[in-house]
Amino acid sequence: MSIWKRKPLAQLLAEAADSEKGLKRTLTAWSLIALGIGAIIGAGLFVRTATAAAQSAGPSVTIAFVVAAIGCALAGLCYAELSSSIPISGSAYTYPYATMGEFLAWIIGWDLILEYAVGAATVGIAWSEYLNNLLVNVFHISPIPYSLSHSPFQSNLETGEHGLINLPALFIVAIISLLLIKGIQESAFVNGIIVIVKVAIVILIIVIGWNFINPVNHTPYIPQSSIFTDEHGIDHSYGGILGILGAAGTVFFAFIGFDAVSTAAQETKNPKKAMPIGILGSLAICTLLYILFAHVLTGVATVEDFRTGGKEASVAFAINKYMIGYEWLGQLVTVAILAGFSSVILVMLLGQSRVFYAMGKDGLLPKSFSDLHSKYKTPYKANIAILIIVGAFAAFVPGDIVGDMTSIGTLFAFVLVCISVIILRVKEPNMVREFKTPFVPFVPLLGVAVCLAMMYGLGWTNWLRLFAWMALGVIFYFSYGKKNSVLNNKK
Repeated sequence: MSIWKRKPLAQLLAEAADSEKGLKRTLTAWSLIALGIGAIIGAGLFVRTATAAAQSAGPSVTIAFVVAAIGCALAGLCYAELSSSIPISGSAYTYPYATMGEFLAWIIGWDLILEYAVGAATVGIAWSEYLNNLLVNVFHISPIPYSLSHSPFQSNLETGEHGLINLPALFIVAIISLLLIKGIQESAFVNGIIVIVKVAIVILIIVIGWNFINPVNHTPYIPQSSIFTDEHGIDHSYGGILGILGAAGTVFFAFIGFDAVSTAAQETKNPKKAMPIGILGSLAICTLLYILFAHVLTGVATVEDFRTGGKEASVAFAINKYMIGYEWLGQLVTVAILAGFSSVILVMLLGQSRVFYAMGKDGLLPKSFSDLHSKYKTPYKANIAILIIVGAFAAFVPGDIVGDMTSIGTLFAFVLVCISVIILRVKEPNMVREFKTPFVPFVPLLGVAVCLAMMYGLGWTNWLRLFAWMALGVIFYFSYGKKNSVLNNKK
């Protein structure tokens, strides 16, 4: 029973082809692009842009978006090759299984739980906060009571009231989980509507805001190098090359999620062509929108606005202060953020359930996770398990407890995917590849380097948390996964 045993490529391709007994193939390239945009454009665009401009780059935050996009694109090219060549659920978990063996496949599967499940819970908690913001500032009605919209570990410093349960966060996780059980086609349709709403609002801000750009705010475009100390006493490199690189690490959060598109490979009609279009197309569209949005936002308001009056609500603040007559657009920002959160949760829960499905089929998690609903053909038991796990986290744990763990987990997954492309090129040179990553091994190695550099920038505390999480995963693998592995127990 070797922990390095690889899953034969022929077996993976046979599983991908056996769609009659498996997941329904209903998604098109446009569905995948919408899923990608749904995952990528969340609150990160509205919050991280201003933060990166204030602390690190000023107007040159647009260049930071390009740097972060290059890192994602390098990993995206590798995802595109693997997902089109091995069109099966599981994404980054499945690829190392065919290239580096079961143990590393388990490690990346455990890592994806960190990215998708914990990330979805964290976004659910933020969704709850913005729902109250919508009720108070847009509809002008009373917010949901503190005790019913916060975890038991939180208390209101002004009133002394303690939280009991975060019902709105639990509600949105439950609703989206039930939608995913109903079917991938229905989920993709709802996601498509949400994407249209939030992209329309982003375009409105770009088009209307362009007329309010003050050229003075873009001078100099790349500020001179200096040190900025934030309100918590933390120093940031501001301006110059270091400022741009620091901002790139900050706005990378805004790109997280595009990799979840590859988890839907087994539910795509023509994955060999649609997967590369979905992954790279959604990245390209979002990068363009991000650069234009950042250019407008930093042109309308000053860096000082982002540091003092605006902060997390900088977009609405800039609109209300400078775009006179368009205050209604500031209210739409809250709607866009809520819509953005909703689609991010949907795609993350989708990705997590498909990883659970693949790991259940392989015996590394309980086999029941691979059971499909007789009518809807969705992994409903996996969805229910994730609803319980993510729902409990969202309802009872504060959102800031996770911090940057989701990002470091994502980057680690990117690293292993890039390495998988190189290994498969050597071990399976004759495999049919509908899409080929260009300039192998240069592009994958560059992707590894960029992702490791971003991981380094997240600091030693997040590395410590990652190692602790992985240690738990190793214990689970040797106590359960290795014993129940289908591959390792074949006679």
